[in-house]
Amino acid sequence: MTGLRPHLLPNNPGSDDNFSDDESSPLNQEIYGGSTRTVSETKGWDVFRDLPPKQDSGSMESQVCLEFTVKILKVIAYLVTFIIVLCSGVIAKGTIFFMTSQLRPDRVLPYCNKDLGRDKQFVVNLPPEERVAWTWCLVIAFIIPELGTLFRSTRICFFKSWRRPPFNDFMFVFIMESLHVIGLALFVFIVLPNLDVIKGAMLTNCVCFVPALFSLVSRNTKGCTSRSEKTEVYMKAMVDVVALCAQATGFVVWPALEGGLRPDLWVIPVALFCISCGWWENFVSKHSVFIFMKPLWRIKDRLKRTRYFTYLFISIWKIILFFSCTLAAVFYRGESISKFFTSMSTGFSEHKIRITEVRASYGGTSLPDLADVIPTGEIIDINAEQKTALMVLIVHIIAAYLCYIFGKFACKIVIQGFSYAFPVNLTIPVTISVLIAMCGLRQEDPCFFHGTIPDYLFFESPPIYFLNDFISRQHAWIWLVWLLSQTWITLHIWTPKVERLATTEKLFVLPMYDALLIDQSLGLNRRRDDDKDVKTEELAEREKDPDEYYETISVHTDASSTTPKTVKKSDSITRIYACATMWHETKEEMMEMLKSILRMDEDQCARRVAQKYLRVVDPDYYEFETHIFMDDAFEISDVNDDWCQVNRFVKLLVSIIDEAASHVHETNIRIRPPTKYPTVYGGRLVWTLPGKTKMICHLKDKAKIRHRKRWSQVMYMYYLLGHRLMELPISVERKEVMAESTFLLTLDGDIDFQPHAVRLLIDLMKKNKNLGAACGRIHPVGSGPMVWYQMFEYAIGHWLQKATEHMIGCVLCSPGCFSLFRGKALMDDNVMRRYTTRSDEARHYVQYDQGEDRWLCTLLLQRGYRVEYSAASDAYTHCPESFNEFFNQRRRWVPSTMANIMDLLADYKHTVKINDNISLPYIWYQIMLMGGTILGPGTIFLMLVGAFVAAFRIDNWTSFYYNIIPIFFFMLVCFTCKSEIQLLVAQIFSTAYALIMMAVIVGTALQLGEDGPGSPSAIFLSAMLGSFFIAAVLHPQEFKCITPFVIYMLSIPSMYLLLILYSIINLNVVSWGTREVAVKKTKKELEEEKKAEEAAKKKAKSRSLLGFLQNENIGLGNNDEEGSLELSFAGLFRCMFCTYPSPVDEKQQLMRIAESLEAMEKRLDTMEKVMDPNCQVIGRRRTTSASSRGDHHGGALHALTEDPAEEDQMHDDNSDTMSTMATEHRIERNDDVNPYWIEDRDLKKGPVNFLSASENQFWKELLDKYLFPIDEDKAEKARIASDLKELRNSSVFGFFMINALFVMIVFLLQLNKDVLHVKWPFGVKTNISYDDVTQEVLISKEYLQLEPIGLVFVFFFALILVIQFTAMLFHRFGTISHILASTELNWCFSKKVEDMSQDKLLDKQAVDIVRHLQRLKGINGDYDADSGSSGDRVGRRRTIYNLEKQRHKTRTIGTLDVAFRKRFLQMKMEDGEEAAGTPVLGRKLTMRREVREALEVRRRSLQAERRKSQMQTLGAHTRNPRISNAGMSVKDLFEGHPNPAYEHGDDDTSSLRLQSVARNWAELERTSNSHM
Repeated sequence: MTGLRPHLLPNNPGSDDNFSDDESSPLNQEIYGGSTRTVSETKGWDVFRDLPPKQDSGSMESQVCLEFTVKILKVIAYLVTFIIVLCSGVIAKGTIFFMTSQLRPDRVLPYCNKDLGRDKQFVVNLPPEERVAWTWCLVIAFIIPELGTLFRSTRICFFKSWRRPPFNDFMFVFIMESLHVIGLALFVFIVLPNLDVIKGAMLTNCVCFVPALFSLVSRNTKGCTSRSEKTEVYMKAMVDVVALCAQATGFVVWPALEGGLRPDLWVIPVALFCISCGWWENFVSKHSVFIFMKPLWRIKDRLKRTRYFTYLFISIWKIILFFSCTLAAVFYRGESISKFFTSMSTGFSEHKIRITEVRASYGGTSLPDLADVIPTGEIIDINAEQKTALMVLIVHIIAAYLCYIFGKFACKIVIQGFSYAFPVNLTIPVTISVLIAMCGLRQEDPCFFHGTIPDYLFFESPPIYFLNDFISRQHAWIWLVWLLSQTWITLHIWTPKVERLATTEKLFVLPMYDALLIDQSLGLNRRRDDDKDVKTEELAEREKDPDEYYETISVHTDASSTTPKTVKKSDSITRIYACATMWHETKEEMMEMLKSILRMDEDQCARRVAQKYLRVVDPDYYEFETHIFMDDAFEISDVNDDWCQVNRFVKLLVSIIDEAASHVHETNIRIRPPTKYPTVYGGRLVWTLPGKTKMICHLKDKAKIRHRKRWSQVMYMYYLLGHRLMELPISVERKEVMAESTFLLTLDGDIDFQPHAVRLLIDLMKKNKNLGAACGRIHPVGSGPMVWYQMFEYAIGHWLQKATEHMIGCVLCSPGCFSLFRGKALMDDNVMRRYTTRSDEARHYVQYDQGEDRWLCTLLLQRGYRVEYSAASDAYTHCPESFNEFFNQRRRWVPSTMANIMDLLADYKHTVKINDNISLPYIWYQIMLMGGTILGPGTIFLMLVGAFVAAFRIDNWTSFYYNIIPIFFFMLVCFTCKSEIQLLVAQIFSTAYALIMMAVIVGTALQLGEDGPGSPSAIFLSAMLGSFFIAAVLHPQEFKCITPFVIYMLSIPSMYLLLILYSIINLNVVSWGTREVAVKKTKKELEEEKKAEEAAKKKAKSRSLLGFLQNENIGLGNNDEEGSLELSFAGLFRCMFCTYPSPVDEKQQLMRIAESLEAMEKRLDTMEKVMDPNCQVIGRRRTTSASSRGDHHGGALHALTEDPAEEDQMHDDNSDTMSTMATEHRIERNDDVNPYWIEDRDLKKGPVNFLSASENQFWKELLDKYLFPIDEDKAEKARIASDLKELRNSSVFGFFMINALFVMIVFLLQLNKDVLHVKWPFGVKTNISYDDVTQEVLISKEYLQLEPIGLVFVFFFALILVIQFTAMLFHRFGTISHILASTELNWCFSKKVEDMSQDKLLDKQAVDIVRHLQRLKGINGDYDADSGSSGDRVGRRRTIYNLEKQRHKTRTIGTLDVAFRKRFLQMKMEDGEEAAGTPVLGRKLTMRREVREALEVRRRSLQAERRKSQMQTLGAHTRNPRISNAGMSVKDLFEGHPNPAYEHGDDDTSSLRLQSVARNWAELERTSNSHM
């Protein structure tokens, strides 16, 4: 077996590791700033390591079992779909032939003599009413899919948008579809009844004439750059000609052979040609060289927008036309048209079949016609099996629909080749094989199918000699040519190019199938993709464009002269901007977000490297950049109240990024300190991550820019979509394409997700261009009862509520913690611009600022965009763990949710009109939910009243009082007390309600046991629990989320009564309520507060009796006296004996004098240094102007020191001295040039840089227009507070009145339940008694009563539950389809190895190969921390050897692409060896031999290009380096681009500078070849 083994080249000074100095800059923990620690510097006693732990929490949980299960499911999907498509196709085809076989009037069939006499022979001729029934069956079979087309067209035209087609377009489609229908009618009613079923099945392969013709004339050489490509086009055109000729032979073969006996067969050419006209559209190309194809292509293009309006009428016309053709065929056969209608009921009911006895033998090898039969006189009438025709029709309808629906499913989950194309092409061969076998058996023994198929019905069998000599006669070879020509014409179904989960419109030309020719319909109707494959050369073009997304736009070129107008393929590359908003997150929360970003960086790097070095086109490739917006990132400086420093949260972020990278890459690495930018809104920190994507942290100063989450969102929308995209110097066409493929991934600062989750959201975006936003499944993370409650609440909310919204309309809220927004949708009118609306009214504060995510989605919905939910895209976020934090969070969410839904419902007419995905039924569903939310407290109150009655055996009014008093008390507390008191009371009441609910549950269970399982309560409770359980079973990965159901039940009064009341009554509170921290105050404010506190204490003390007496005592005596003996009584009086003056502490006074003198000396010294620039003082800080530093360092600021070691000493020892007020006031600070925060040592010693002039101007203009800080206006603040209270009061009043009326009505009805009730039909109790006096048995029935409260529950909540459960089932099917579509099988099930070339095999596994080869773990000789961890291997672990190896390590690799290149260029193919070497190439990377060979070919081709480039460089100094096929410099290809994240640090004295590693290409090649 061929193995792929890495061979490490010998390290020598001339040819070290084949990496440039910049790219191989070290990243491991022993260095900082790029320095390398050598052997002499690594102490032997300090070689022990603390490796980053492996944490399997949240998104990092082991998915091995799940992945294996999904792969097994995909294998099952392959096989099951293949079997269903093939079998249903064969059954649908066979039933059509069975129906047409019964139509010929003069047909006779041998009849089974088993029941009539073994020595006799009988034949049967079907009566007219039987033939009429089969004719109707064929008509209905044709009509069913046309009714589906009509229904779909009607639904889309009424509930979505439509466009009227031009008259000429409509007439052309009308003519072509009419020809298709006429051809089908001729074929089914004239041709097939006159042919045996074998010949008929063969003939169905000849319905591709027009598609073959259009395919031929559509061939062109456009886009062909090489001669070989043009030759390939010419060869395909020649095959097209052969296929066209083969299709044409089908027109004449059977008429020429049998047309003399059956003139009707000369209809075949007309019928086949007309049928083929129905699939013209799929084979029209805009690149055809023939002029007549251009208008056809324009019609095809317009049909994409007008199809459903057109087919609203065309489908009706096709039904009418086919029925008319049927009547014409009946008339042509000489039958009465009137009897066709009158005999219909007879044909499907009881009627007689006449059996005729004939002579025992007759000559010939074929069955005679009716005129040739010689009867012997005996005629027998038998009863027809009246349901046979109907059963065959039903089987056909089901089989045809299953074939279509499972074929579409195969296309959606990208298993089209094996499970769609293969069975579609196999349908006719299998059908012919089955028919030959069945006909042969029936001819040998007419009774073979006795009891299975009625003896008077069977297929039109061919002659006996035909069956015996089928292979040897010419018919088989003619049919084989037809089959191959059809396979060639439908070759596109083998190589699909659509995305996963593509819509029906992208998969098929016509919305439904053709039931009479099911397999030809699936093959010819499957949409062709005429676009050529994207090449790596085109993808690489983006590197040469001026619109590089990862660089700030600083150069504006003249678009009219230098920018091409045409759209490039690279413009449609997916670009993802991760935009995280952060505020006061903890270390654990920040770690999860950073690890998620680093995983995305690693995934993007693997895809980029696979494309760059392995030359593959990855359909899932994307470009990635991270932006973190840190709100309120600055606080007042400790040095000067006028200066700002970053707060502890920014410092925490900077300090933990290395730890997060070490966790992700499983080895200790250190990322280069961030580049610091002073900005007009505060500041910016820029990191370059190991995968070479950028992470930019925008530090917001709330004194310069508006803070809070919504304004951070406005920042990144306008920056990324406004400045970075709209100001590109390119054409508007290119901007349009780029905006459509640019996505904003909105994140919270505590989110945890995997790259796969983002890829699933991207799939949804690619599937539907009208999709504005998509969200994933959010999992709450934390511990404690509140988290357990939220686990169940989130699960039910996603399983039922979000899935229902997704299926019947649109998701109303895409949460900002993990959602993907399309750039083009956000840039639309009334979205981004309206999102900048300042809150000036009370309603705005509730709707805009408290629920900004929901409002943004509302704006998208009102502009016609769709919002979807992907259950397979998992993300984990920290949720509130304490009761108070949870209530405060929901206090924001509840009113904002209600306000946004009310806004949507109020504007429902406009929304329904503009949004295709929102319909009136969906609006009614939302109205029901809103009514349920508003009436929730009243409903829960009534439930508690009824539960108290049932559980505690009290009357209704007593229960009413017991429940109403606590609620009124809680409302009073909410109106009058502070938030802390409200929450305390809420906690107490929640605990009490939980205990009461437990008693209620027990009482209810006893009541259910008494009423029986048929009671309304039992049925409703069983349905609810059953729906929850089934939902959990259908979400096996989340099944544990159902376990906190008991907590959820106990919390119902608290969450649906107290929480709603708390939220509505506190509507006027618009503070965030969570993650609040104390604001740092200035020294002046602190002093004033201290003075005010002391004054308040003195004032309070003086007002008291004790204070008065103490003041009197103080006035009488001297306070600076002490006594040898002192007596006091509770501060009322004090007696001192032997008094004397208080002694002065001389030592303390001397210490104060010494401190003052020392401080004065330091101040004088500092003043001298500042005033005398020529004074040479060791350790002083040299200030340099921004202009001089910018000249030397290209706009970057670097801290210059004469002695770095002494500078650090000075910082440590004299920080207090340097920060004294007298000195620092002399340093002039400019926030745009040298702000104080930029020198913070906690931000590390990264370089300082400045924004470009254009970007700086953009931020200034954006701040001036939309984001300037809102000054505190006391009058305005008071007005808003007053308006909020007024809004609160009116809302509470309306809310209270609605619930009060509802409660009173239902409660009064409940009091009269003896009169007002409904008898429940289930659970009836029967009482049987015996009367001794009358000796009668008395039987009485006792019915359960459905009371008014029960009626509300059953008819309202049960309806919602049914809707949500049904929608959940459909959404689960869509989710499993999405998971299967995105699952790659590396086994042999997906495609045979021999069917795939080496390049295709490599393309399939390229990203996985790169992902393993680029791992930093093990690249520098690191050993696996888990090696030998099993019990029997611990003793054999080579601990000392590994430590010594770690001690002598001198070289490190820092970036992922360098790690890949090191391994890739040092791999070698060797026969008979398995992959071995570094841990990365171990068991995890298993490849086929073909893949390894293809990988070796790619490697050698890269080395050949390198060698050729080197020879050119040695021969002559070229002005421009040679550009490779991928559009990049070969030198860059192997040396890599400079990476600013891993340059060397400034401190050259404390570590050894890494020597230059520029190498001679030829020498490296010789060394590499010596190992090959």
